[in-house]
Amino acid sequence: MNKATDKGRNSLSRRDFVKASAAAGAAALGIGASRIYAAGSDKVRLGLIGCGGRGRHDCSNCLKSATNVELAAMGDLFGDQLEGARNMFEKNLPDKVKLSDDTCFTGWDAFKKVLACDVDMVILTTPPGFRPEHLAAAVEAGKHVFMEKPVAVDPVGVRSVIESSALAEIKGLTIVAGTQMRKIAHLMDGVKRIHDGDIGEIVGGQCVRIGGGMLGWGPTPRKAEWTDMEWQLRRWLFLTWLSGDFIAEMHVHNLDIMNWVLGGPPVRCMGLGGREVRTGAEYGNVYDHFSVEYEYANGVRVEYMGAQIEKASDRCDQHIVGTKGSAFLDFANAIIEGPKAFKYDGPAWNPEMKQHADQISAIREGKRLNEGKRIAESSLTSIMGRMSAYTGRSLKWDWAMKASKLDLRPAKYEFGDLEMRPVAVPGQTPLV
Repeated sequence: MNKATDKGRNSLSRRDFVKASAAAGAAALGIGASRIYAAGSDKVRLGLIGCGGRGRHDCSNCLKSATNVELAAMGDLFGDQLEGARNMFEKNLPDKVKLSDDTCFTGWDAFKKVLACDVDMVILTTPPGFRPEHLAAAVEAGKHVFMEKPVAVDPVGVRSVIESSALAEIKGLTIVAGTQMRKIAHLMDGVKRIHDGDIGEIVGGQCVRIGGGMLGWGPTPRKAEWTDMEWQLRRWLFLTWLSGDFIAEMHVHNLDIMNWVLGGPPVRCMGLGGREVRTGAEYGNVYDHFSVEYEYANGVRVEYMGAQIEKASDRCDQHIVGTKGSAFLDFANAIIEGPKAFKYDGPAWNPEMKQHADQISAIREGKRLNEGKRIAESSLTSIMGRMSAYTGRSLKWDWAMKASKLDLRPAKYEFGDLEMRPVAVPGQTPLV
């Protein structure tokens, strides 16, 4: 996981392509298929990589989403996280847990050991900075993947995810991302109506998400025995190289909705941001507010505003303006105003459960389901907004996707000294 591995991480060799194509051909003939039916049954065996709060939440939901799904292996960098998760699963879902000491791993290579186990699917819920490498390894190992958002924290990582997703498609592997807002019933209906032309041609929009500062998140104070690396990993939410900053780590959900509505990612952006409340080393180097103008195809402009600041007015919604009306989308409503006025009043379901149920069904039925490229593009949408705000520079999508060399990974992964990058200063922080 160091910079010397860039070539391997971000390229699909001719040998890999031939090997993957052969595997795909064999799968089409029913020969050596990628465990679609899990050794002759419909059982799906899970491996969990990343045993923190999100990993426990997602894995629990996946286990509950369908019958004959079991947790067979798990791994985390830290032993306390692994033990806490194992105890929780064995207590709350004993019939779904088939773990042993030989299938529970810690350390930097824990993800490799999970992938070497007899599992059909892995759940990737480590800090996002590790996602590209873990996805690449999972696809190479022939595993179906559920991965949390964002799926990268920099353009180098985004390109890796797109390449891994293309290889997964060749191998017939499913990839599902944790963008559960796309599974909310009223949002699905509302976006369909927008796509059907109920508000006419889209001319602009707004995307707003403002909430609490999360100042109490994570362990404090720093323990004397923790090295710089461990301290940053324990406080990963506040480190850009691990979380991507909150515009990527959380607000990718909202920007993903705008990409969904508009049929693809933006063509350029210009952002501003800063840090007024999150002061002190315990809050790493992330911002606490952003404002970004995204320009989509045909000159459509979307204004994004986001903040994580205590006592600020809470708000989380998307507003889309068309030539024949407008649409309002949030967690509770899908409302259209205009000649085709509409307010959703239909059935509802748990979108977090549905995303897992849909993937399990696709695995068992051999259906194509690959959200990798889509979530990579939404991740880059948030990343380029952050890059623009950090540097004060306007960015084009094509440059960020194809030319940016920004790679936030440290030179090596080991416990020891690791200097924290300074908080970005627009006009001073270089654009890479």
